[in-house]
Amino acid sequence: MKYWAILGSLLCVSLGSNALAAKHEPRYMLEKVVELSRHGVRPPTEKEAEEIASGTNRNWPEWVTPLGELTGHGYAASLLKARYEGEYYRKTGLLKSGCGLSKDVYIWSSPVERSKATALAYVDGMFPACNIPIHYSDMDSDYLFHFNKLVPPNSAPDQAKAEIEQILGSNLATARQRMQPEIARLRAAVCIAGKSCPIFDTPWQIKTKDKGGISVTGLESLASIGQVLLLEYSENKPLSEVAFGKAPDAATIGALLSLQTLRYDVGNDRLSAARQGGSVLLNQIRMALELGTGSASSTGRQAIAGPPDVAYLLYVAHDTNIAFIRRLLSFTWQVGEYPRGNIPPSSSLVFERWQDRVTKKRFIRLYFQTQTLDQTRSLTPLDQRHPLLTAEFKKPDCQKTKVGTLCPFDGMIAQMNQAIDYSTVAIAAHPVK
Repeated sequence: MKYWAILGSLLCVSLGSNALAAKHEPRYMLEKVVELSRHGVRPPTEKEAEEIASGTNRNWPEWVTPLGELTGHGYAASLLKARYEGEYYRKTGLLKSGCGLSKDVYIWSSPVERSKATALAYVDGMFPACNIPIHYSDMDSDYLFHFNKLVPPNSAPDQAKAEIEQILGSNLATARQRMQPEIARLRAAVCIAGKSCPIFDTPWQIKTKDKGGISVTGLESLASIGQVLLLEYSENKPLSEVAFGKAPDAATIGALLSLQTLRYDVGNDRLSAARQGGSVLLNQIRMALELGTGSASSTGRQAIAGPPDVAYLLYVAHDTNIAFIRRLLSFTWQVGEYPRGNIPPSSSLVFERWQDRVTKKRFIRLYFQTQTLDQTRSLTPLDQRHPLLTAEFKKPDCQKTKVGTLCPFDGMIAQMNQAIDYSTVAIAAHPVK
């Protein structure tokens, strides 16, 4: 009798311990992450540098790094962001400590050097001394990130003009007049009073590029100026050089980026441009999120090679790629000192797949994240007291939880399927492996 009493007591203790462990086990489990990041801080490209120098009739600050390439400061800022993310993924249990990660991690970069260098910063920040390989294709076969540079647009200039005017709510001349306060603010920051500054006098016109793409001359040039000012501040250039001494803080830089926002609206954020330029990439993201669920949709998968089944999949590319994806998913944001929809260096879109341990249902948490301008400028180490800026995707069927805003998995996959132009995917049929 005494034996059975002791055994019963031990069983109660054991069962009680298991129940207690289950009670304290987090309800939601992070299963997979797909991240799409912009490259880090760079100098202006050669084209940007020539255009703004001639258009403003003055010499702009010089950069030590070759034009268009990732700077050392940009590498360091990207590394800090990656280190912060790596700590988060280990805390959630998605990634293990140490370097046994070959089956857990895959990194795919745009073939452009600044993207490959940023991917290396992610490796060094997230997986120091682990020698994680970085994968990429040749530029002439990179349909994933540069589809619009390889395939002529499927919309005529007249269609693009109608789409742009619908977005603006007017023609380009009227929109330019409406933006005069923002144009004047930017002019005051970069032009010499009383001297010619012809870049501000260029009419806004829709122009067909050599390969058939669409640009809005005049607006794109002014947007490039704002971009360069953001890069100067982010690089920690002396404030006497940033906007020629007329941008003493992050708030001032943010106020000079309105024309860049408008360029996003009528450029990469146009639905026709996004469907052509972003469908191949969004299809890869969709397939990656479905892997391991046992219920992958079949739409558009025929003859299309998919990504590897890993816990953490990182794509490193350009702001244009993020703009395409966010437009296809009807997602925008405004964070910190940045204007609506801005995509700063090293910022990223993150797709997290979570599972409810109780109901076994799966969810997707989608959010945008970036360092503040001053975090990038000062190379601020990131932690709980100094976190990244984030903006979460939300819609009526999503729910707020302790791990963030979770949206039903099937609904998000259906939304992606509806947004993707599968005729474009078929044209590319580009394997990512």
